[in-house]
Amino acid sequence: MRLLPAALCWSPGRGLRGLTPGLSVNAPMEPGSSSTEKFYRIPKGKGPHSVGCTDLMTENAVEGSFLRLYYPSCSGTDNEEAPWIPDKEYYQGLSDFLNMYRVVGERLFQYYVGSVTCPAKSNAAFKLGEKYPLLIFSHGLGAFRTIYSAICIEMASQGFVVAAVEHRDESASATYYCKKKSISEPQEESTSGLEKEWIYYRKLKAGEEERCLRHKQVQQRAQECIKALNLILKINSGEEVTNVLNSNFDWNSVKDSIDTSRIAVMGHSFGGATVIESLSKEIRFRCGIALDAWMLPVGDDIYQNSVQQPLLFINSEKFQWADNILKMKKLSSNDTNKKMITIKGSVHQSFPDFTFVSGGLIGRFFKLKGEIDPNEAIDISNHASLAFLQKHLSLKKDFDQWDSLVDGIGPNVIPGTNIDLPPAEPE
Repeated sequence: MRLLPAALCWSPGRGLRGLTPGLSVNAPMEPGSSSTEKFYRIPKGKGPHSVGCTDLMTENAVEGSFLRLYYPSCSGTDNEEAPWIPDKEYYQGLSDFLNMYRVVGERLFQYYVGSVTCPAKSNAAFKLGEKYPLLIFSHGLGAFRTIYSAICIEMASQGFVVAAVEHRDESASATYYCKKKSISEPQEESTSGLEKEWIYYRKLKAGEEERCLRHKQVQQRAQECIKALNLILKINSGEEVTNVLNSNFDWNSVKDSIDTSRIAVMGHSFGGATVIESLSKEIRFRCGIALDAWMLPVGDDIYQNSVQQPLLFINSEKFQWADNILKMKKLSSNDTNKKMITIKGSVHQSFPDFTFVSGGLIGRFFKLKGEIDPNEAIDISNHASLAFLQKHLSLKKDFDQWDSLVDGIGPNVIPGTNIDLPPAEPE
């Protein structure tokens, strides 16, 4: 495990880690148990709705869409909770991302978090009778669709349909698409003649300029978010969509359940940059929320008034630095609908789920936890997000009770940034 500390470190100029997941393997367990579940759990949604989730992958191989949908579900269902990390190949991808031997990393992740579930019922029946606003979610570097479930489940419990995209730009630890098996290969009934073709995280090559790669990736990511939006709206209109994954979820139940006038985009780290890129390309996104955004991938053209929609930056206290903040401020200058707040005592990993399944001492040592309680940090982030969404999507909810958080007023939150900034350079 001596490799872990170096792999988890980050500083400007050395490349960003949108996710540093490895320390969850050190979460304490109950004696005699191989599960972290009883001591550490991903928090349940606090809204009035029960939450279900299901995975959707379209055809067209790598060009198709892959997402996990979180949604208000019928209560009282006996469906089981969804697995948190659903395939061993994700452990292998995380191991690559953390510079660990795959055989070691896979066994450690499987042993310590293999039985962790997220508190959403797998393929539960969709709750009919309302039109729900739609939120597209973009993950960070080295992450994938399932590990921001605390945020996505909370939003679904409050009445949103959330499509968490799994990006195929080689920024995820691992992802896959399905392809037809060759005739010579055994046909397994469960895969219906299909097999998974895995795509793993691509590290920078020697001498490669990071900004060039990340800018190319963020453009693909934005297109994948727009593609996911189009897919959900197609389902909402009643069009037949083929899901190549085996699932007993009734996609016809989603028809006419999306409020097509109330759509937003949200993401963490590299996903925050993806939010900005998506807003600049797609006006149907009425607003965006960027969680501890990494601004390096954002193209210079974006700063020339190409993001007209309202945008909320929610930053951690320990991650940001002056140049990154200055780019946010350049994007939001003289626009009262663009806001920035900072959660005191939080770290970059206060947003993904790993903060909830790692022990206190180890979590703080490897910066999976900050000085603030993880549940309080995520509540501040979620409440500010909900208040912002209510205002800019014109929702008739009670989320305005948290309006003060959007202005940085309240316990453990400040307006703007904690970072000392140099004087603004002349244009």
